[in-house]
Amino acid sequence: PDGAREPLVAGLGNATSLAFGPDGRLYVSSRFEGTVSRVRPDGDVEKFAENLGVAFGLAFTKEGDLLVGDRSGTIHRVDPQGQHRPLAKIPPSVAAFHLAVAPDDTLIVAAPTLNSSDALYRVSPAGEVTRWVDGFGRPQGLAFDPQGVLHVVDALAGDSVVYRIGPDESRTVVLSGAGLLGITFDPTDGTMTVCTDDVIYRVK
Repeated sequence: PDGAREPLVAGLGNATSLAFGPDGRLYVSSRFEGTVSRVRPDGDVEKFAENLGVAFGLAFTKEGDLLVGDRSGTIHRVDPQGQHRPLAKIPPSVAAFHLAVAPDDTLIVAAPTLNSSDALYRVSPAGEVTRWVDGFGRPQGLAFDPQGVLHVVDALAGDSVVYRIGPDESRTVVLSGAGLLGITFDPTDGTMTVCTDDVIYRVK
């Protein structure tokens, strides 16, 4: 909480995305290895799932399954035993798949491309894909606040903003700054945390 850092895990190859599971453990994807590892509180690591392509974004469903975004165009659904199957197909991304699960268990996906305008996608629990909100420059991190409102980091050419997405799909700028990428919310007090590639900010 005070910003002090200490090593937790060593030896994970190209750790890419993080998510805490219903079991309280940290899950980490590796895009080069196509794997997801599970980290114990003492820092010990075990392989949880593999053969997941270019594994990027992670998010858990209400049922406790792990959703993994393969940047080459697949969303995988991984059960608590580490067995996986394809859930949905999304257009490939040049950068990453960012995932967030909505309160109704719908999956929201950001998949930035080289196009001048990108969209967010909605994926139903059954795997039905809908192109949802359009007009982003390069959508990156996604997170729902404690009230269930989606926030999106949109970054392009060094400029970046955090949008709040309304129920009518409207966008409201809540924060701007250079190089913003990731976002999350503290579930206890709703504090927003955003990061660049080298700095983490807490936004009160």
